[in-house]
Amino acid sequence: METNHDEVMRAPPPGPDFAMKLRLARLLAGLALIALAAASGSCSLKRFVANSAGNALASGPDVFSSDNDPELVRDAVPFGLKTMESLLAVVPNNRNLLLAACRGFTQYGVGFIQADAEVAEATDHDRAVELTERARRMFVRARDYGLRNLDLTHKGVAAQLSLDPQSAVKRLTVKDVPVLFWTAAAWGSAIAAGKDHPELVADLPAVRALIERAVVLNEGYEGGSLHEAMILLEAMPREMGGSPEAARRHFDRAIALSKGTHAGPYLTYAQSVSVMTQNKTEWRELLEKALAIDPDRDSTQRLVNIVTQRRARWLLARESDYFLDAGSPTDSTQTEESH
Repeated sequence: METNHDEVMRAPPPGPDFAMKLRLARLLAGLALIALAAASGSCSLKRFVANSAGNALASGPDVFSSDNDPELVRDAVPFGLKTMESLLAVVPNNRNLLLAACRGFTQYGVGFIQADAEVAEATDHDRAVELTERARRMFVRARDYGLRNLDLTHKGVAAQLSLDPQSAVKRLTVKDVPVLFWTAAAWGSAIAAGKDHPELVADLPAVRALIERAVVLNEGYEGGSLHEAMILLEAMPREMGGSPEAARRHFDRAIALSKGTHAGPYLTYAQSVSVMTQNKTEWRELLEKALAIDPDRDSTQRLVNIVTQRRARWLLARESDYFLDAGSPTDSTQTEESH
């Protein structure tokens, strides 16, 4: 077929989306070459290549988080995750790779698999159960990578976390905060997805201890994400250690530390505390505020904000599923009490 040069000349230049996707394609191509190199040659060469790749993956720019196309990322991430696992088979003690795997499996499970399970629940219960179980396995895998990471510098801390979490976390330092956060996120997500697994639920004190320790060490990590995690812990019943008042304080701090660029705290508080207190007015207001966030204001949070806003719209369209009373005569009272 002949190229119509006039049409080529009239075509608009590639936009930023094209450039972003091109960078992503180059990253995936590079990962394929790295995996190929790691699979061949001498053991020392394999370890050198795998270590170099792991360090680059963990410390380089996160093209996934800055992307504006969730479906593109959804299709691309599994290849990247399996590449990380291939590299970890060669260098099992690479802390950067272990962190990247813990973070990646957690994000993929929460952002896509768990989200699919919640959507499926309305029409196909069996499919929702299947997806929830898959998400649980994904989170357990992520948790185990995180615990392996912590054990490398604090021998025996993984076992100690299950037995005496408060003593265990005292051994952890500010350098451990990223691993603390993602391990706790994975572990907490596994508990939420595995309510019928008592061995997981029993580990809830370890999750709380990890997050609380991380808050003490560096509360500003990831723009207040630690405080967002605390909202979920404090939204539990009081007999399980929860406190709506404390949840509100953590919400306010998460908003302050994120400088209003993260949609997550609004959705998290709405889904947990507002639903628990049946405060529909507050719920609507918070979800609308999440939707008002400009995803491009913070490129490092672009994908997370887009996915969060997608969920906020989905929740608003299903308000009656979360509130017993279609009216709102008590909303103002509840808002006052919850604040």
